[in-house]
Amino acid sequence: MSPSDFEFAAVVVTYNPVPTELAALLGALDEQRCAHVVIDNRSSNVDEIRTIVKRLSHCMALHERPANDGLAIALNEGIGRVDAKGFSQVLLFDQDSGIHAGFCEAMTQAWRRGQKAYPGQVAAIGPRLQDPVTGHCSPFRRFDTWWPKAEISDPADDSLFQVGFLITSGSLLDLKALTTIGPMRENYFIDNIDLEWCFRAVHKGFRIFGTDQPRLLHRIGESSRNPLVRRGLVVKHNPLRFYYSSRNRMHLYRQAHAPKIWKWRDLVRFTLKTGYLLATSSQRSAYLSSLGRALKDHRKL
Repeated sequence: MSPSDFEFAAVVVTYNPVPTELAALLGALDEQRCAHVVIDNRSSNVDEIRTIVKRLSHCMALHERPANDGLAIALNEGIGRVDAKGFSQVLLFDQDSGIHAGFCEAMTQAWRRGQKAYPGQVAAIGPRLQDPVTGHCSPFRRFDTWWPKAEISDPADDSLFQVGFLITSGSLLDLKALTTIGPMRENYFIDNIDLEWCFRAVHKGFRIFGTDQPRLLHRIGESSRNPLVRRGLVVKHNPLRFYYSSRNRMHLYRQAHAPKIWKWRDLVRFTLKTGYLLATSSQRSAYLSSLGRALKDHRKL
C-alpha cells in the first residue's frame, strides 16, 4: 500500500452495496491518495467487494465480519484499525456516498481552520450534504433555539458553521477526542448513532462544525416521488428501519446529554411523521407493528 497524503484515513462500512457506487467512492479515495479500510457486514456480494478492493492502491484492509452486527460495531472496528495505524483523525463513509475531486484536501483545510480557531476543542467537522438526484443541499442543523433558524457562521472563522450534529458519512473525527467522548453506541445498531455521538461530544464540551467547501453526494433515506421526501422535509424508511429509528430516538429522549430543545422539536416531528405514515402508507400495518415494538424495546437499551 502506498502512503497516505493525509493525517486521516477513511473507514467505509459495507452491507450488500451497489458495486458501481462502492467502486466510485473507493476509487475517488484512492485517486486522492487517502488511505482507507473497508469493514464488510457479511454482504451477500462480498466477492464483488473483494474484486473492487484488489484494484486499489491505498486500501489498507478489507475486513469481512462474520455477521451483520450493525453499523456501530463496524464503525468502531474501523476506527480502531485506523487508530492502530497511527493516524490522527478518521473520515467515515456510508457505502453509497459520493465525493468530488479535492474532497479530502478540502476536509483537511477545514479541519486546520477549526483547530486554529479552537485548539483541542473540535471533535468533528462535516461537509455540506447534496442530494445526488435533486441537487438539493441540506442545511446544517442546530438545537439551540425552539424554532429552526438560519445557519450561523462561527464568529472565529466564517467558513465554518455552528451545528448541533453531523451525519456519519463524510464526517472527520478527531481520534484523541474519541478517547474522551467514547465510541459509537453499539446497541443502537444502525439509526441515530451519529446523533447520539454528537450529543455526547457537545455535552462533554467539544465543538462540531459544518463546512460548505466540500460537498458530499448523499441521499438520506429511500427514494420517493413524494415532494416532501424529495425536498428533504421527510425521510422515508422501510418498516424495519422505522423500528430502529423509532426505538433509538425514544431511548435518546431519556438521555441527559440530549438537548431539551432537540427532544421537544424531534418529538413533534416524529409524531407528525408517524401519523403521516400510518395514514398514507400501503404498509401501515407493518409500520404500526414496528412502532409497537419500538415502544416496548426502547427501555431495554
